[in-house]
Amino acid sequence: MKLDSSVSELRLALLDFKPAWRSAIVMSVVVGLLGFTSTVYMLEVYDRVVNSRSVATLVMLTVVTFGAYAVMELLEKIRSRLLWSVGIQFEMKMSDRIYGAMFDGLLKKQMGGAAMQVQNDFRTVREFFNNPALSAMFEVPVALVAVFLLFLINPLLGWAGVVGALAQTYVAWMIQQSSRKPLLEAQRRSQEAQVYADASLRNTQVMESMGMMPSVLAQWQKKQDAFLAFQARASESAGGLNAVSKLLQQLMGSVMLGLGAWLLLENKLNGGASMMIIGSVLVGRMLAPLTQVVQQWSAVVSVMAAWSRLDNMLAQIPARKDNMALPAPTGELVVDGLVAAPPGSQQPVLRGVQFGLPPGCVLGVVGPSASGKTSLARLLVGVWTPLAGKVRLDGADVHIWDKEELGPYLGYLPQGVELIEGTLAENIGRFGEVDMGRVEEATRLVGLHEFVMSLPQGYETPVGRDGGVLSGGQRQRVALARALYGNPVLVVLDEPNSSLDEAGDAALSQAIQTMKSRGTTFVVITHRTSVLSVTDRLLVLRDGTQQLYGPTAEVLQKLMPAAAPAPAPATPAVSPGA
Repeated sequence: MKLDSSVSELRLALLDFKPAWRSAIVMSVVVGLLGFTSTVYMLEVYDRVVNSRSVATLVMLTVVTFGAYAVMELLEKIRSRLLWSVGIQFEMKMSDRIYGAMFDGLLKKQMGGAAMQVQNDFRTVREFFNNPALSAMFEVPVALVAVFLLFLINPLLGWAGVVGALAQTYVAWMIQQSSRKPLLEAQRRSQEAQVYADASLRNTQVMESMGMMPSVLAQWQKKQDAFLAFQARASESAGGLNAVSKLLQQLMGSVMLGLGAWLLLENKLNGGASMMIIGSVLVGRMLAPLTQVVQQWSAVVSVMAAWSRLDNMLAQIPARKDNMALPAPTGELVVDGLVAAPPGSQQPVLRGVQFGLPPGCVLGVVGPSASGKTSLARLLVGVWTPLAGKVRLDGADVHIWDKEELGPYLGYLPQGVELIEGTLAENIGRFGEVDMGRVEEATRLVGLHEFVMSLPQGYETPVGRDGGVLSGGQRQRVALARALYGNPVLVVLDEPNSSLDEAGDAALSQAIQTMKSRGTTFVVITHRTSVLSVTDRLLVLRDGTQQLYGPTAEVLQKLMPAAAPAPAPATPAVSPGA
């Protein structure tokens, strides 16, 4: 279903649970009406039991009252369970979309470090389904019934109740106005402190070795102090008004009782003397939902802000389209007039790059730093969107190709090796259904199998956070094995031998030759010339433009004069006596 960009996806998801919302409202109304049980019991005891002095009537009223309380408790539990279930179903319904948008936002650099905020926001929304404030909102119909009954007793009581409700609403609005901004700022500062702490803990060895801990801790403490200051400001702003709200609630009971007594003395109280107490109870029931919302106001503010951020993110990052399934590629790569810039920028880092590779061809890419090599790698695997031009694999645009469909045919080793917390087998097998035969084949290709088998847990060895239990060279080989897993038809390697020793370098060259013989196309970006011996073609980039391209031997021949040192200038003769 195609959604209008103006339609809130979150709101549409909530509408799918209409039957649950209706059930919750019905149960809330019944629970609210059963909340009058104690008052009705008291009035009946004074009216029937005391006057008739009938023990049987007292027993019957007590049994009915206990039954009403039991039903009320049961309905509250069922309602709570229902709302909790709706929250879980809402999370299951939206989790793929939320995390997909978060993933795309990180790829496109639209979110910066806000990924953790998205997760916290989603959890805040889901947990609010079981918040007392939401249940209180469902009891608003009971409050309206209470107002109606007050007007039946006497219009003056009804208007007094309305004035009290308006006063309580005004106080709630004042709480919102005074505490919303500090609360939101406190949440933002808390997130900053959490992100900073998480980033710092990833570099504990560097911090410890160079004595950076006190300075880093001081920076974190500044962020934490800012969070606490805004939290205290919000609490201080709302504290006094919360006290006023509580005072109003208590005062209204006495006001209604006194007003009822005056009306009774004036013979204007419909229903007799008992209506004095009934009026006081009714106004309490009328204000109860609003009071509950005021008490939970910080949670209300948090969920409103979280909902708004999630809604904005989903509006800015549309869901991926389902593309038509394509046949399995063979590895023919064509780059046509490629112009590209980093996500969120219009300043090109690559201009006019174009070449073509048949299946089984190995292309080497060289050039100085900041020449656009890593940018080219990201474009070749469809991570970045080009400003102009296309990257085609077997004639299909790599960027719009469904990555779940294309992924098994691609291998990618980024310059910054990234391993995910899990076992060696899971990382090499790309966290899918692990085929141990293919996992072992990939590790043998990169010369890592013997090392893995020497570990106590073998392929089930956890790699730790960011692969921290492995050395730099071992991490790079694991990531290389992951890129070669499943015999992909196109493999893009960005500095694959930067952390490898001589044996690892030789294993890399052998792996490329083996995979090349099977028809795999390679693009190898490197600063080290050792791997160039297995390349068929060579691309030279400089300042984001294509300087040279062709067979490796020819390009190297053209590069040699440029690399040759210039002859030293002749030293002028110095005449004697000069």
